[in-house]
Amino acid sequence: MKPVPLDQLCINTLRMLSIDAVQKAKSGHPGTPLDAAPMAYCLWQRFLRYDPADPDWPNRDRFVLSAGHACALLYSLLYLCGVEAKGASYPSGDRLAVTLDDLKSFRQAGSHCTGHPEYGWTSGVETTTGPLGQGAATSVGMAIAERWLAATYNRPDYDLFSHNVYALCSDGDMMEGLSNEAASLAEHLRLSNLCWIYDDNHITIEGPTGLTFTEDVATRFLAYGWHVERVSDANDLMLLDKAYQTFIDTHDRPTLIIVQSHIGYGAPHKHDTNKAHGEPLGAEEVRLTKEFYGWDPDADFKVPEGVVAHLRAHMGKRGDAAHAAWRKLFAVYRAQYPDLAEQIDQMQQREVPSGWDAALPSFGADAKGLATRDSSGKVMNAISEHVPWLLGGAADLSPSTKTNLEFDFAGDFQAPEAEQAVSYRGRNFHFGLREHAMCAIGNGMSLSKLRPFVSSFLIFTDYCRAALRLSSMMELPLISIWTHDSISLGEDGPTHQPIEQLASFRAMPGMIVLRPADANEVVEAWKVIMHLKDRPICLVLTRQPVPTLDRSTYANAGGVARGAYVLADTPDGKPDVLLLATGSEVALCVAAYEQLKAEDIKARVVSMPSWELFESQPREYRDTVLPPTTTARVAVEEASGFGWERYTGFDGAILALHSFGLSAPSKVVAEHFGFEPAHVVAAAKAQIAGRQSTKRVGSAGTE
Repeated sequence: MKPVPLDQLCINTLRMLSIDAVQKAKSGHPGTPLDAAPMAYCLWQRFLRYDPADPDWPNRDRFVLSAGHACALLYSLLYLCGVEAKGASYPSGDRLAVTLDDLKSFRQAGSHCTGHPEYGWTSGVETTTGPLGQGAATSVGMAIAERWLAATYNRPDYDLFSHNVYALCSDGDMMEGLSNEAASLAEHLRLSNLCWIYDDNHITIEGPTGLTFTEDVATRFLAYGWHVERVSDANDLMLLDKAYQTFIDTHDRPTLIIVQSHIGYGAPHKHDTNKAHGEPLGAEEVRLTKEFYGWDPDADFKVPEGVVAHLRAHMGKRGDAAHAAWRKLFAVYRAQYPDLAEQIDQMQQREVPSGWDAALPSFGADAKGLATRDSSGKVMNAISEHVPWLLGGAADLSPSTKTNLEFDFAGDFQAPEAEQAVSYRGRNFHFGLREHAMCAIGNGMSLSKLRPFVSSFLIFTDYCRAALRLSSMMELPLISIWTHDSISLGEDGPTHQPIEQLASFRAMPGMIVLRPADANEVVEAWKVIMHLKDRPICLVLTRQPVPTLDRSTYANAGGVARGAYVLADTPDGKPDVLLLATGSEVALCVAAYEQLKAEDIKARVVSMPSWELFESQPREYRDTVLPPTTTARVAVEEASGFGWERYTGFDGAILALHSFGLSAPSKVVAEHFGFEPAHVVAAAKAQIAGRQSTKRVGSAGTE
């Protein structure tokens, strides 16, 4: 398609709005919006299937700005294309997702033009980006979701799901290991609906990429198996048009479009390219840049006549027509396939189908018990049969994390072979040894309204923390299943025994950590998980067997939903000491409780599988579980003791770890670090004695 004069005017408007926003804020990155504006414009105006009136339309194409520092460009697009506001972050009613006033308040408090794109705050932002590589990897999850949705719900003559996923990437994205993990898997899965646009502008914060990055990116992606297109001039719309069309016509692999540009592309030679990447241009450079593009140097936030109409006549009209056709198709589909249509509705609303819990197992008392990873596998399989969009896998460890879905129709998600064209319908995902990419891909799947789970050993969360942090920031109900949760995993030793990981996740805003004590607490934990809509979960499970507690003797496990509950108590409900624990250490406290009880010492055991859920309860409930008058307290956890002071007080006892672990059988490891009933009993007695001594001193002082 040949360019028309309005094309260049629209591109320059995107450029000028972006540099004006950055300059007014005195903060931001103007360079990439300058050089990437033609790439974004050509895509949005000529190819992107997107309805500005409904930015949440399920079959829209996705545009991910992995180069999140270039967000002024995205905000300018959203404004000029008239994308409408949706969601709770816009309480004032009908308005655009981004207004001109928002652009003028770029990076200021309350603006919908934040410093990096934030999902859920600004309509049209498909995912939160900023940490480089995250957007690219998340886009792989979106492409996977489209393939699964199409294979599962499309029927002859009913292509409900057929969208593409585009990600605009920077040099930094190409350097990050995360994007390379994701690119490798994307080709293995032959995600031909995925297009990465690499803005190859040869600059990072420290200077030219030649300082650190001299590899041949095209050859690397060819080695992965991607289709690679080159555009030698970022300003050449005809070359860009041809590259995008080639992507559309490529049906057997993902596409990388490498676009040669320079930071501040086409700007005056005086321009400091390094400064343009990470800082505002400055008033003088802004004037020079505007003059170079034939713009009024004194006009700020100018939108020339005809620009908005041109964008909405092409991009907007195309998206509106595609969406209207989709709505009509879905209405006919609903009449012919009502059950499938209902599933799509429930998925989009993050609801669970009726009867989802009909096959939940129950577990009888068993002194030997079973590992919570095993009971979780049984529960997850029972649920997954009734929730078709609950799906996922592990980073090469599903036999160990017990996350394989084993019912007959589960199947593996793999690229279709000629003789097996339904393999994209599989619900078991094999992420390979790519923990970081796995979690970012899980975010992309969740953003597409699937209910994914990801899994590995708890220690390997260190490899994927950035993606999990974004799960919390975006309020995505990603299910993370982490096994081998303590030093009791045994012989694998300190490299595999987690210490500080629980504390770090408890410190993460929005994250729910659930560490169930036995099989029945696992059942209740999954009940909590399935009703979450806007918070991610870390389900933390044991490798070793733990006793299944006798619930006719001890409290019902339903208290898991409240985060903590009284598991065992004194007959009068007035204990002298509280024993607090999570996970496998609860059984340890129960054994200590029984010994104390035999000695007529009044103790209470509190199972605390989730601090976050407990903190959300009313104060009255929390005080009934942890009576303020009972100050003798012992907390037991085979991990860092950091944070337990909030429940024990600074005078309470915390039996925890202050070093890395030990390579030995689990029983030997536990004995070495003192995780035995006798030590809990001794700590409880010391706590009681200490409080009694304090009372005597206080009493004597008042006489």
